Amino acid sequence: MAITSDLPKDRGVAGRPLWVALLQLRQTWAYDIAMRLPLLLWCGFLAISAANDLMGYIGAAAGTPPLMYAVNMAMRLSLIGFFAVLLASVMLRGPPLDKAPGIEPRLSALLGTLLITAIAFLPRRDLSPELGMLSTALILCGNAFAIAVLFRLGRSFSVMAEARGLVTGGIYRHIRHPLYLAEEIAAVGCAMQFFSLWAVLLLALQFGFQLRRRANEERVLERRFPEYARYRQRTARLIPGIY
Repeated sequence: MAITSDLPKDRGVAGRPLWVALLQLRQTWAYDIAMRLPLLLWCGFLAISAANDLMGYIGAAAGTPPLMYAVNMAMRLSLIGFFAVLLASVMLRGPPLDKAPGIEPRLSALLGTLLITAIAFLPRRDLSPELGMLSTALILCGNAFAIAVLFRLGRSFSVMAEARGLVTGGIYRHIRHPLYLAEEIAAVGCAMQFFSLWAVLLLALQFGFQLRRRANEERVLERRFPEYARYRQRTARLIPGIY
């Protein structure tokens, strides 16, 4: 004789359907903190690494020409500042109002954000003083630009394709994705220091994921904010008059 149960299948806490329990869990404060924690830990690790690099450079920079020393110091300080502001942005950002469904938007966002850090595993190149200054200046400009954009984004900052708020002021009056532009400026400067075919391929792959991330983000914003379609018509993606 078969034994059957009157209890519904896939039940969660207190007899609720499992999917309902999971959906309610995603709305809790604890879940929100858990989702922020990996990025907070990663940014904290990068900030500490940047600070150690700064201390190492100070100890080994004896005899460096004053202009080159100043630019290198500014670049390293801007990197620490970027990670510090990024940490604050993650901690203070508001809850998502909408987000892209599925795995692909999340993978594209993670790879577009983190893939460039793999370039540090390639052998560093010995650049001429001029190219070294150009590389450092690009990283400095990209980091400084990114810090300014993060301040403008405020609580609307997100890594994933999510909608927390629609920012259209400041640089966003002209460019829809200035943070991506800032990141790519710094990424080009970084890739110059490891210049090789592998570095170029890695940079191109990272940029491709950034483009996909941008497209996913725009779909979420347009779905959440009806005015986004008009905003998109009057602004450039990254570079006014070009793209």
